[in-house]
Amino acid sequence: MLFVSFLQIDPDVDEDQRKNPERKKLKLKEVHLTKLLSTKVAVHSFVENLFRSIWGTPHSRVPHAVKYFFDFLDTQADNMKITDPDVLHIWKTNSLPLRFWINIMKNPQFVFDMEKTPQLDSCLSVIAQAFMDSFSLSETQLGKNAPTNKLLYAKDIPKFKQEVKAYYKQIRDQSPITDLEFKEFLQEESKKHENEFNEAAALRELYKFIQRYFTEIEEKLDQNRAPAELTEQLHHVKKSFDGLKSCSWN
Repeated sequence: MLFVSFLQIDPDVDEDQRKNPERKKLKLKEVHLTKLLSTKVAVHSFVENLFRSIWGTPHSRVPHAVKYFFDFLDTQADNMKITDPDVLHIWKTNSLPLRFWINIMKNPQFVFDMEKTPQLDSCLSVIAQAFMDSFSLSETQLGKNAPTNKLLYAKDIPKFKQEVKAYYKQIRDQSPITDLEFKEFLQEESKKHENEFNEAAALRELYKFIQRYFTEIEEKLDQNRAPAELTEQLHHVKKSFDGLKSCSWN
């Protein structure tokens, strides 16, 4: 895989590390920067396609969920008299790109049936860092001691930042989605996946939670003076699942 080139290290450089760590750092950048750049060029179109598929707006419209949520954040800012556009930018960035997309980008095994090796993990971190920098409002000053992964995409980040700002503006300018439209959208999405819900897997996860926190849950029920029937049901559920240990629950 081309990404692996991001991580290849000359054995001589490793030997240098034991003798002179600082020299090793400089030699690593000098010897491998050309190789890293050539690898970056080879995969750059794929990286750009990935980024633009995330902040792109096909047919000039973003998904209903994104529009509805971003409008909600805009409304909250209005209610709290927040007029600084940077605050809204940060809210939206922390909510969607950094909380959602970065998680998938760095953990492709969440979506695909694949193994994430340590080498692949490090390479994906380089791509994820470039993605995060594209949403940043600060201007990073890069010097000779700057991390190599930031140097690789230094010339691309300003362009990506402009695309991100245009993306946020296009979402805001898009006509609002009514509560009814959003409700219908959620219902349609639920129908698409109504046969995909794995009840056995969900019950197993619930059982694992109950088994781990059974004492704490029982104490909370007692502290909140929950009905005795509820506590009895909790014991019944745990007892029922404990009886399945010999099957597939563990």
